[in-house]
Amino acid sequence: MLDGLLQGVEVALSWQGLLMCAIGVTLGTVIGVLPGIGVLASVSLLMPITFGYPPAIGLIMLSGVFYGAAYGGSTTSILMNLPGTANTAVTCLDGHPMAQQGRAGVALFITTIASFIGSIGGAIVLAVLSMPLANLARNFGSQEYLAVMVLGLMAAAAFATYGLARAMAMTALGILIGLIGIDLNTGLERYTFGMQSLFDGVPIVAIAIGLFGLPEVLANLSRRGEAPPPVISVTLREMLPTREDMRRSTPSMVRGGLVGCLFGILPGAGSLLASFMSYAVERNSSKTPEKFGTGMIEGIAGPETANNAAIQTAFIPTLSLGVPGDSTMAIVLVALIYHGIDPGPNFVTQHPDIFWGLIVSFLIGNLMLLVLNLPFIGLWVKMLRIPNSILYPAIVVFSCIGVYSVRLMPSDLYLMAGCAVLGYLMRSFRLDAPPLLLGFVLGPMMEEHFRRTLLISRGDPAAFLSTGLTWGIYLLMIAMVGWSLWRNALTRRRVKAQAAG
Repeated sequence: MLDGLLQGVEVALSWQGLLMCAIGVTLGTVIGVLPGIGVLASVSLLMPITFGYPPAIGLIMLSGVFYGAAYGGSTTSILMNLPGTANTAVTCLDGHPMAQQGRAGVALFITTIASFIGSIGGAIVLAVLSMPLANLARNFGSQEYLAVMVLGLMAAAAFATYGLARAMAMTALGILIGLIGIDLNTGLERYTFGMQSLFDGVPIVAIAIGLFGLPEVLANLSRRGEAPPPVISVTLREMLPTREDMRRSTPSMVRGGLVGCLFGILPGAGSLLASFMSYAVERNSSKTPEKFGTGMIEGIAGPETANNAAIQTAFIPTLSLGVPGDSTMAIVLVALIYHGIDPGPNFVTQHPDIFWGLIVSFLIGNLMLLVLNLPFIGLWVKMLRIPNSILYPAIVVFSCIGVYSVRLMPSDLYLMAGCAVLGYLMRSFRLDAPPLLLGFVLGPMMEEHFRRTLLISRGDPAAFLSTGLTWGIYLLMIAMVGWSLWRNALTRRRVKAQAAG
């Protein structure tokens, strides 16, 4: 390990390594701040540039874009309720209310620190536990992955602002939307209405921006007159979190890091599911869960830490098993194969310069991001001073550019507009948007593992509970549901007692 680490230091601290790392994290931050462009499309477009460099150098740049976008993506989520990336949609729930309360600087500071802690923690886990965790992930079959997806679906209860029944209904709607497209098993069209633009399904960028960002614009346009720009302090002292903020957010960062590392090593789970699960953990562990969605600092500290930790640990199944952690990792896998490198259990020993160079670049890149993001907090906060007559058209333009750039299909713009109207109606009828997005993401994966389990077992339903891992996951799910119901009952009792005086 020491010899490999020395090789990694030599690679990452070379002039090419430092330059490509700086370019990657800077591009990633810009991509994250501009809503809708997306990490997947950006990494795909930049991949051919890396072919002229050694594999370690090219991988350093691509990974820098990946985790750099996670830093920048929370900026527009907090300031404009517009997810910079789909992974930061959860940050909108409490980050934007904090901005409306005049605490945008504190929210951005906490997200930067949480992202840094999550990334460093994930890099350490990648360095120390890469092989043991890869062996653990290797034991996961389709029935275990299905159990994990069902566990993630139970996280929809954490977003039940207007009632559990409404949240579950939105989750079901999200699952139905996620099933749109060509059935991979039969080749039949499902809910496409003959439109070729839906054969590959509904793009997640259109869903995320349409449900979270544009309804905010529509809601403000429906009000007469223009609200005066908020008076936001941008002095360094008022950007810094208070002792109470740090006391509440520190345990959330620890829990978020653990959740992110766990879900990052599971192929297919990814950082999006990690951020949702972290939010569910924070709400269920809070003494005041009813306040989530009103500007709770735990609601951004935990998910942001989990998001960045999962991005780092997603390299474990990609490099050690040759199985992409998520869609972006699939692009990284393609880049490695192009260079003639086959990821697998022997990757660490056969290519120590790439593996350890990547880990050292994580540490350097996150320090660069810390230096890059903290001084610009005041600049980002000043965006809230822009008059609505300029801000809202700019949001719509950037959203359209971002959505169109993913697949270059005009129909995606209509999908985004339809999701925006749906999001506005959901807000008017007191329906939650996050459960819909969660169901949209998990629905296709659940179907895939459900059908695969039945195919392997020749239709035997007992296969869903055939291993100890599945039993453990389902028992954990039952415990989480029971804990959530018990906490909700205590909350209702406390609210009634307060109302009674």
